[in-house]
Amino acid sequence: MSQSDHIEVIGKRISTLKADGVTSFVIIPTAANWKLNLLFAWLFLWTLSGCVVLFNYFTLTNTNIKLVVLVWLGFWAYFEFTTARAFIFKKFGKEKIWIRGSTLNYWKDIAGRGKKLEFEADLIKDLQLIEKNKKDFFQFMNDSFWVVGTESISFTYGTKTHRLGVQLEEADAKELLKQLKHALKS
Repeated sequence: MSQSDHIEVIGKRISTLKADGVTSFVIIPTAANWKLNLLFAWLFLWTLSGCVVLFNYFTLTNTNIKLVVLVWLGFWAYFEFTTARAFIFKKFGKEKIWIRGSTLNYWKDIAGRGKKLEFEADLIKDLQLIEKNKKDFFQFMNDSFWVVGTESISFTYGTKTHRLGVQLEEADAKELLKQLKHALKS
């Protein structure tokens, strides 16, 4: 890194670096470690409660109660998976975007794993913010901390729509979009 290279910060979660003809952005999932600790505590207790119910299921004799417990375990498993996925992403994950020449690369990195995507800048269309309805209950739930959440920026590449910028605040998403557009034009 030369002296002319410098890291800029957008909001609390996005950093950008321009060096050697490459513009890169890193988006961390959270800046609040206390929330991550609370999510871990909740996940631990949820896992423990599910294990207790599962082990006690085998002692039940009433068929109706067994059916109710099985339905509860189905819901438990769904929320266990959703919360564990969110915790793993928020603890070990980040989004990496870098633009070199006329190529945009995107990687949703979770502890060094994840699929790297490469896009030719000429074929990227409709790079824009995703409109969010603040009164929509499901949108509110997707922006909560205990889920991975929805992305903030989308673009069309060929016939497919791609998204990036998980759970970004609106001001941060606008600034990231502005810098992405500028970097793609350069």
